[in-house]
Amino acid sequence: RGSASLLDEELLPQALHPWRSQGKGMVRVKRDWIIPPIRVSENSKQVPEDLVQIKSDKIFTGEVIYKLEGPGVDQEPKNLFEIDDKTGVIRSKRPLDREKHNSFTLKAFALSPSGERLENPTTIEIVVLDQNDNRPAFAQSQFVGTVSEFSVPGTSVMSVLATDADDPMTENAALSYSIIGQESIPANAVTKTMFGINNQTGAIYTRDVGLDREVVKGFRLKLQVADMGGMGLTSEGVAIIHVSDINNHAPQFSPASYSMTAVENRYDYEIGRVNVTDRDDEGTRNWEAQYSISNNADGHFSISTDPTTNQGILTVVKPLDYEAQSEHILTLTVENLSPLSNKAPNLPLSTAKVVVTVVNENEAPHFREEPIQIVVLESVLPGTLLKSNFAFDPDNSDLRYEKIIRDPERWLEINRDTGDITARRSFNMRSPHVKNNIYTAVVKVTDAGGVSATATVAITLKETNDFPPQLFPLSGSVCKGSSSSGLVLTAVDEDLPPQAAPFFFEIPDDLSVNWTVVQVNSKQRLEAGEYAVTVLVSDSGSPALGAYAQVNVTVCSCDSFGDCKSVAGTLLGSSVGINFLALIIIMASIALLLLLLLLAVALTSCGRRHHIKKGTGLLVGESEDDIRDNVFNYDEQGGGEEDENAFNIDLLWNPHDAPSTPGSFYPGSGIPRGKQPLRKDAPHNLPSPTYPRRPPADPTDIEDYINDGLEAADNDPNVPPYDTALIYDYEGEGSLAGSLSSIASGSSDEDQDYDYLNDWGPRFQKLANMYDPR
Repeated sequence: RGSASLLDEELLPQALHPWRSQGKGMVRVKRDWIIPPIRVSENSKQVPEDLVQIKSDKIFTGEVIYKLEGPGVDQEPKNLFEIDDKTGVIRSKRPLDREKHNSFTLKAFALSPSGERLENPTTIEIVVLDQNDNRPAFAQSQFVGTVSEFSVPGTSVMSVLATDADDPMTENAALSYSIIGQESIPANAVTKTMFGINNQTGAIYTRDVGLDREVVKGFRLKLQVADMGGMGLTSEGVAIIHVSDINNHAPQFSPASYSMTAVENRYDYEIGRVNVTDRDDEGTRNWEAQYSISNNADGHFSISTDPTTNQGILTVVKPLDYEAQSEHILTLTVENLSPLSNKAPNLPLSTAKVVVTVVNENEAPHFREEPIQIVVLESVLPGTLLKSNFAFDPDNSDLRYEKIIRDPERWLEINRDTGDITARRSFNMRSPHVKNNIYTAVVKVTDAGGVSATATVAITLKETNDFPPQLFPLSGSVCKGSSSSGLVLTAVDEDLPPQAAPFFFEIPDDLSVNWTVVQVNSKQRLEAGEYAVTVLVSDSGSPALGAYAQVNVTVCSCDSFGDCKSVAGTLLGSSVGINFLALIIIMASIALLLLLLLLAVALTSCGRRHHIKKGTGLLVGESEDDIRDNVFNYDEQGGGEEDENAFNIDLLWNPHDAPSTPGSFYPGSGIPRGKQPLRKDAPHNLPSPTYPRRPPADPTDIEDYINDGLEAADNDPNVPPYDTALIYDYEGEGSLAGSLSSIASGSSDEDQDYDYLNDWGPRFQKLANMYDPR
């Protein structure tokens, strides 16, 4: 009752399927029948073949139609199975291949003619039984392995692998390995069986001793694998086994003695090679040699290995000296990069003897020091020996000292025979070729073979006291009656420390007895006027140098700011007492003076002069003294911060001293004749600018002419420094400067009366003497 299995095994003759007897019968579970798996052998030749019949046990009045679905029927792979829709017999249509499909699961249906399901579908399981239809195959066409020489029996070499496509759960896939052949490389080097194989795992191992790489390089093994535990189908393969090298042979020199030559004074070049032999595998660390020199204390030689030939390359790395040692005997040793195996013979390291003969060559002269050092005073006397025996020849040949090839100041001289360097003239530390007190020159020396060498001569100059200090300013003013007024003096020295500052100031008693030099002192009243004071200034050099200078001091009445008052202010403030009438007379005199000056300018247009040579100028008269040598410079304030190495002092009036008497100085300067202070704000020995030489034709251009000369003097590096009174020296007769006669020349030849100039005071006395009719 209810659903029943569609299979009636008793309806089919058992003789048709004797191998399916274990599947006979049906089991009913929950009113359904379960059909055991149907087992079908692969590769069957009996096709089509009935496999099973299904039948519904339900009672139908009509016709029952059977259908089959699943892989092998209407799904890939299609057309392997079919069912008779009237009888329900399932049969195979083609041979089956287990290696492609090892089982099939199908569904069977019982339908009415109208397509209605009469009962639930039944599952049909078809299992494909394996047959030994696949040969085993090696995983590689050729296996490669390595074994060290002298390996002991049982040493694992490599493993081989094979596979079989048959069912691994059956004997069809049970594999067995074996070695069926052995060939040595080279052939017949070894004839006994050297290797074995595990028939289940395929592991190859050594079976005997005698693996010597120097005898046999390798083996070729012929392998076989069979299924069914070695009784079934078979396949063959190949295994190549290489015998690897061990370092069992030490390198040996061949030959053990060598002779080589090396040229002195050369290095970094090859002088020869040594040879070794080694029976180990070429190109490996067991074969490559490593050389060493056992007696190379001075480090003149080195040895390296040629990686291709394994030769030792001997090289000179430090210049050899034939005169010091003409022959060197070296001892070489050699070993491999890899340590020697314990299976190698116990022998000492191989050694070789190398005799290196040094070849002499003509060497260049050598200098005992480079550069050649000389320390000398800058004021060294010409002919002084500065340096000797500064070069020698390694070959002991005579030297020829060439001239000094670089001596920009031409201060040096060399003896070509002895090589003595002497001073040609005194040095000057202010030369542009002296850098950091060092003057450099270059000397050349040649030996008898013509080989020469040069060296630098470094002369360190030491400062000497060559210049006396110069005093400035050389003029100034002192306030009359002031308790703190004085003239501050400074000095500058061309020398460098310690030959310059500090300076020492002194007033000689016999030259300026009524003045003194102090830092702070009390003063007494002094009459207004011009005074010349002689001062001696000395430096700190050794020996000390000093210079006399005449300082022109103007004593005047000062205002509240310490500046000299005007003439009118001085007179009004004088203690003598000048009444108003005297002041009127003074003003009238000034007006008269201006009128006379205007008259002189008018007379100039007429071209007439009184007691003046035509073309000589107003300032050049009949006086025997040339006034160009007596120009005074007033209100000189100095160069401010340009005063280097200067020290300040106060020049004060001493009432106990007598009036001073000037010496032989440039008038107005206080500097002895022949001495000219040098400025420190510009280099020495530079060319001076061009001064205007021709006076202007038009008197109105006198100012421009004087200003041009002043600008040229300010930019002249060879004139005194800013702080020094500019010195106008005597220029002699026929000066290119001409005269200034056009300033006051008249326009007629009539005589003029200039006696009133004698009444104008000492300031106009020189002018009055020039126009004195006497």
